[in-house]
Amino acid sequence: MDRPVRVAVVYYSATGHVADIARELADTAEKAGAEVRLRRVAELAPREAVAAQPAWAANAAATAGIPLAAVADVVWADAVLMGSPTRFGNIAAQLKQFLDTLGPAWRAGELADKVYSGFTSTGSPHGGNESTLLALMQSFHHFGGIVVAPGFTHPDKFADGNPYGTAHHDAGGTAPVGDLTRNAARVQALRVVRVATALTAAAR
Repeated sequence: MDRPVRVAVVYYSATGHVADIARELADTAEKAGAEVRLRRVAELAPREAVAAQPAWAANAAATAGIPLAAVADVVWADAVLMGSPTRFGNIAAQLKQFLDTLGPAWRAGELADKVYSGFTSTGSPHGGNESTLLALMQSFHHFGGIVVAPGFTHPDKFADGNPYGTAHHDAGGTAPVGDLTRNAARVQALRVVRVATALTAAAR
């Protein structure tokens, strides 16, 4: 290859758990030699609603310097990692709204043949993490993407127990992202970079 593999990490996070996973994924991919864009999607909730919840407001302030995601970031990438907290077993409206803006790029064939993978966070161990990741994969399949889940390909994935992607449970907002989730994120990022590098090199 005449350039590093390109990885876009696109996420929505309300209280910061998904943002922490996104940073771990981005850092790991960068250390593995990828060119990385870390991007957050726009907040749709009213400012008053965000300000009324301390954790939500704190995360908004802490991540204000991260650029907003654009369609061009997905088109640019060879691999895309997308993340969202669970909302009733599905992705958050904020990430869904961004996905909806990808229509013209999809029609132009600009989303196909890329590697895609997902990550999430829930309030409880079985609070919809798997269904959220599978919901994300539905969009990836429509794109014509190549879904690269981490699977049970590393001992750390047997510890975290989710073959579909990285999934944290925050115990109702009381448990920060710890080593279990970070290790799973590293496994996922390295697998995505490895597969995307091989596919991009073969295509060239």
